Parts: sequence; structure tokens; C-alpha cells
Amino acid sequence: MRQPDIEIYLKDTDQHAVGEWLAQALGPCSEWRNAGQLLRCEAAGIPVVWLPRAVGKWHSLLLESDATPWEDDLACARAAHAALGVEIRCAPGGWQEEQGEEDADRWISVGAQGEREIIWRTD
Repeated sequence: MRQPDIEIYLKDTDQHAVGEWLAQALGPCSEWRNAGQLLRCEAAGIPVVWLPRAVGKWHSLLLESDATPWEDDLACARAAHAALGVEIRCAPGGWQEEQGEEDADRWISVGAQGEREIIWRTD
């Protein structure tokens, strides 16, 4: 089932490299605009939000659309890792608040070691 948006966390990369990857994967990106702590752009009509250092060394990338080439966060994480060569983390599926906090700490890590489920306490 296609997710309504995509969110992944990238370690040790920068917004410029991510913008180049998005341009190749989706289409040309507009200029990045500052919006407080966030940076925003559009790639092929898809709103993109970049939050540097959202969690320590981890940067958040949010694609606010279901019209991406990726069906879910994990598919996007795999593509980002393949293109950028950095560790990526994503939720194992859509999470709803009523699922409880324990499930909120379950993540999938995609990196040089392969894919594995981890517990990542982000608070």
C-alpha cells in the first residue's frame, strides 16, 4: 500500500548531495528556500522538506506526496543508500500515535551492513 508521504533520515550527508539525487530520481529541484530551521524546495512538483540535524547527526528528508517513484519509506531508503552511500533510517511502515510509543522506536537501518531492524530512541 502506497504511503501518503515519504520520510527518511540520512546520516552524514548534506542537502546539496540530496538535492542532486532528487533531481536525478524525480526531476529538477527548485531553489531551496529557508523556512525557519527547514529548507524547502519542489522536485517535479513534489514538495520537499529538509531538516538538518533533526536527530543528532541525522537529517530528515520529507517528500510530501504519494506521487514519488517509491511506494514506501523503505523503498526510498534503499534508493537513497544506493545513490548516496550513507546510512539511512526509516520507519518500518506507517505509524499512528495510537500504536503506542514502543512501536515508535522501531526503525529500519539501511547501510553498508545491509538492512536490519533497530530500536532508535529519538527523544
